Amino acid sequence: MQFVSFIWVRLERRYQSVAKRLDWMWAIALLVAAVIIFTINLGGLPLRDWDEGTVAQVAREISRAPAGSLHWLFPTLGDEPYHNKPPLMHILIAWVYSLGGVNEWTTRLPGAILTAMSVPLLYYIGREIFHRRIAAVYSALVYLTMLPVLRHGRLAMLDGASVFFFMVMMLCALRSRRNLRYCLGVGIGFGLICLTKGMLGVLFAAIAFIFLYWDTPRLLLNKYMWVAMTIGCLPVGLWYFAQWQHYGNIFTNVGIVDQSFSRIWQPVEGHKQAPWYYLIEILKYTHPWLLFLPASLRLTWDNRNLSWAKLVLVWSCVYLVAISVMSTKLPWYVFPIYPSLALAIGAQFGEIENLPLLSSLPRLWVIGLGFLAVIATGGSIFYSFAKPTQPDLQLIFAAVAGTMALTGILAERGDGQFLKVLLWGTYISLLLFVKSNYWVWELNENYPVKPVAAMIQKVKPSIRKIYTLDDNHRPSLDFYSDRTIVATPNPKEIEHYWQNNSKPYLLLKEPDLEKLKISTTKIIDRAENFILITKDTRKL
Repeated sequence: MQFVSFIWVRLERRYQSVAKRLDWMWAIALLVAAVIIFTINLGGLPLRDWDEGTVAQVAREISRAPAGSLHWLFPTLGDEPYHNKPPLMHILIAWVYSLGGVNEWTTRLPGAILTAMSVPLLYYIGREIFHRRIAAVYSALVYLTMLPVLRHGRLAMLDGASVFFFMVMMLCALRSRRNLRYCLGVGIGFGLICLTKGMLGVLFAAIAFIFLYWDTPRLLLNKYMWVAMTIGCLPVGLWYFAQWQHYGNIFTNVGIVDQSFSRIWQPVEGHKQAPWYYLIEILKYTHPWLLFLPASLRLTWDNRNLSWAKLVLVWSCVYLVAISVMSTKLPWYVFPIYPSLALAIGAQFGEIENLPLLSSLPRLWVIGLGFLAVIATGGSIFYSFAKPTQPDLQLIFAAVAGTMALTGILAERGDGQFLKVLLWGTYISLLLFVKSNYWVWELNENYPVKPVAAMIQKVKPSIRKIYTLDDNHRPSLDFYSDRTIVATPNPKEIEHYWQNNSKPYLLLKEPDLEKLKISTTKIIDRAENFILITKDTRKL
């Protein structure tokens, strides 16, 4: 009997060793695939408005601060106090600036790397909640090939980093069920979220604790968990106390109320949408995985007594309801829901692997894949004959069409390889997409800022503010011109500025010059239908 027990223990240890080795191999492979697609052509396009331009400007001002100063603790934007978000990511970008200079690539790199690292993290979360490794692999691959994840993760924004820290928090929460030492990771993850996006950490902590209350309530009564949360709260509390002590009620009113809590009951800067706005965002941008989402959610609900289904339901439902009831709605607010949807789809794909006959696949999947193939084919043909021709878009749509057509054929035949083809083809299509000049499509919604910024840089560096007759402030123009471009739609404000300054500078479109009652103007330069003017001192 002792001999049998000895053999059993040796076999179990050997199995665990092999399993760990396989997990490491999958994690490394997923990380390499993620780093490639998240960093290729990262600096090929200018920074966009709003978040990228603002984050880059704050980070550059931190990097320029004298050594030993507290500028990193009290950051500025245009030499004015910056209260919008805590500066963790801005500090990280500033550090990268010190190594690689100030450019688009270094601006986007920290967020892109952290988002790429979240892919193997989701794999490990899957390994904690799924019995079979294949479901965790599928979850990570689906998450990697979601268009919104790829786009927002590559941009110089705070969302990719906050999702990464949330995954650290959730992975540690799952592992703390069998090892209480991981409670410390829950607290650290919470603290990092709060130092990245402020009050969002409270919502993420609520999701984690609601899941634990449903799945493992004993952890909520464990002292180690609350000690860990106290440790995580400590740097956050110190940061908020430092801001309040330095700025007083200005920070309380602007940094906490206006920039955080007020977004719940009033739209910030006019970003108001219907409550179902985020559902529409998911419907628009999660193809081809949207085809599998209804069946995946039904499978999740049917298995709601299991840990993985509890996690998916709490994560997706609590977060979606929370952001839907908020008055302020922005497309990237929905980013943190995608890992939970990927877990649901991964569970569904894991079930498909167990099907004895794949011919029993839902007919809707085959029809949907065929429909996507037709749409993508039409897109490829359209851009083939468009004037001017756009070969990049033609190739991207052709890759999507080929992927969907081949996947649909394999699914119709009941070939189990259809999922592999779909994943690989989607990855290649997205790789072509990010290598093109279209992955930041918002840049086409307004004039190019770089030529205009180059014109503005001809002004003496001592001139820090330039006025423009416009109701659209562009932070990216501030960043590239290294000035504060004050946008105002009020001609009288421009005229007042002109009359009360000895050396004013205005950035105007040529027709706008006729609307203003100003004289003795001198045109410095022209770019992109804009003129840069100042007073002609010779005529004074």
